[in-house]
Amino acid sequence: MTDFMHIGEVAARTELSLRSLRHWEEVGLLVPSGRSEGGFRLYTEEDVQRILLVRRMKPLGFSLEAMKEALVDLETLRDGDASATAVATATERIAGVRAEALERRAALVRQLEMADEFIEILGRETP
Repeated sequence: MTDFMHIGEVAARTELSLRSLRHWEEVGLLVPSGRSEGGFRLYTEEDVQRILLVRRMKPLGFSLEAMKEALVDLETLRDGDASATAVATATERIAGVRAEALERRAALVRQLEMADEFIEILGRETP
C-alpha cells in the first residue's frame, strides 16, 4: 500500500508554498499521484522527490519547459523498460542539462563573490 501525503505535508517537507505546488500542477510540471474522495491532492514519496528536484533547478534559472523535459528524461533513465534509443537520447540531454547547470552555478558563484566584495567595501566605508 502506498502512503499518501496531503499538500500541506508536502509543502512543509519541501519548504514550498501551497501556491507554488498548485501553480506547478497548473503548468504541468508536476501531477499529484492521486486525489482523495473529497478531491484533495495526494502525493507519494516519489512525487516529493520530483518536487525537490524542481526546487533545486529553479534557482539556476531553468525554464518550466526545461524542467519538464529534464524530469521526463530522468524518468526514462530510471525506467527499466525504456528502449536503448530512448535511454541514449535521455542520457545525452541530461548531460547537456548538467553542463548548463554547472555553467549557471559558476555564474552564481561569480555573483556571490561580487556581492561579498560590495559588502566588504561598504564595511570599509562606513564608520
